[in-house]
Amino acid sequence: MWKEIYESKLTTAQEAIKLIHDGDKVVVGFGCGEPFGIEKALVEHFEDYHDVTIVNMLTLGDSPWCEPRMKGHFKLNCLFASQSNRASISDGTSEFTTSHFYEIPEIIRTYICPRVSLVMVSPPDEHGYVSFGTTVDYTKGTTDHCEIVIAQVNKNMPRTFGNSIKHVRDFTCFVEIDEPLPEVKTVNISDVEMEIGRHCASLIKDGDCLQLGIGGIPNAVCAQLVDKKNLGLHSELVGDGVVDLLESGVINNKLKTANRGRTVLGAAFGSKKLNAYINNNPAVEMHPIDYVNNPIEIAKNDNMVSINSCIQVDLLGQVVSDTIGLSQFSAVGGQVDFVRGATMSRGGRSIIAMPSTARKGTVSRIVPLITEGSAVTTPRNDVNYVVTEYGIAQLKGKTLKERAKALIMIAHPRFRPHLILEYKRRFNEEPFTSDEAKRLTTVLKERLKDDREIIHDKITEKRDEIKENINERRKNKNNLT
Repeated sequence: MWKEIYESKLTTAQEAIKLIHDGDKVVVGFGCGEPFGIEKALVEHFEDYHDVTIVNMLTLGDSPWCEPRMKGHFKLNCLFASQSNRASISDGTSEFTTSHFYEIPEIIRTYICPRVSLVMVSPPDEHGYVSFGTTVDYTKGTTDHCEIVIAQVNKNMPRTFGNSIKHVRDFTCFVEIDEPLPEVKTVNISDVEMEIGRHCASLIKDGDCLQLGIGGIPNAVCAQLVDKKNLGLHSELVGDGVVDLLESGVINNKLKTANRGRTVLGAAFGSKKLNAYINNNPAVEMHPIDYVNNPIEIAKNDNMVSINSCIQVDLLGQVVSDTIGLSQFSAVGGQVDFVRGATMSRGGRSIIAMPSTARKGTVSRIVPLITEGSAVTTPRNDVNYVVTEYGIAQLKGKTLKERAKALIMIAHPRFRPHLILEYKRRFNEEPFTSDEAKRLTTVLKERLKDDREIIHDKITEKRDEIKENINERRKNKNNLT
């Protein structure tokens, strides 16, 4: 029965996009579940459309809707800025809508009100159900309330458990396009990231439930957790870094107080390694983001530990994560959702982790005042731990002076004198006693000595490599002559 329904709804991308009308709002899947095959057909026929708004979150591909030729045809309303659309948001070509991640399904449904949903799904199973695979988040929910639902069926989309399936009868049409899923491949972890990961791992206890995210710092944290036991995982999204911990049993979810025995995710942003792990894995559940990121649901996990990154922290503990001045850099995402959920959790902790500097060490991320025009992502009252490669600052329950001192101590040494001057200007006193300053100087000297030794070893290694290459070339040249 279901096969007849499915086959009756099969069509081409060129035919499917004819269901989109001028003036429509079209919400599309994001990340590793973005239906690029259908989007490509829209781009090829862009002149046939007028005043169509594309609503999307983080894209791992290009944003063709931002190109000048699209003016009057397509316009992007972005929920998470990325490299391909930041400039168009800044110059007003594209729109940006800000929201906590867990509220996005309701924002889309109630305020944006798209008529069309474009999604990517797996082929149907023997019962006629397709899976949203890597990206359930807000994507699945849009198929419940949009008038037109067009699905790209891709055999490379993993089948996932949880609230991740829908019957073929509930779609308007299907377009079969098999293409590789976008990948977020693991990159080498820097020494700074590894040190940050070490500090973060020191705050994680056996039996804790984690939210990690993606990128160098989460991967560095994962690399430092191999000796932990009985960890849980409840996260809006994860990358490849968690796979080894899951396969080894370090993360086994045995002690979770909610969804015991199950990893709970909203999205998976990794490579084929992660996709293979979540495929047909009953121990991994994908759920809509208004469940995964709801602070009340997060708090049901005892000993919840959230780890998020940021762009700036000021001496009061205000965290800026998604803007640089007036420029939109990314989005709030799930940071505040998980900071508050972890805070409400029994035994929970939240961590903001970042390198101490930006722009190749020329700019301090710990600042007296946040950059003019920047928006505060996480208010100071919500911030618990701040971590850099220089240590851990615990801010909960601290006075303003204590907060500022703690943050100065984990700032990069190059910028501490300036921060100390700002402290004295603000509070009319020296931040450290002579004994504290002495201890801090001693620690710094030891750290800088270690850094110099590491740099010296790297320079020596590189020099030896260059010499070896030169000798090899000379040898080859001599052989030729």
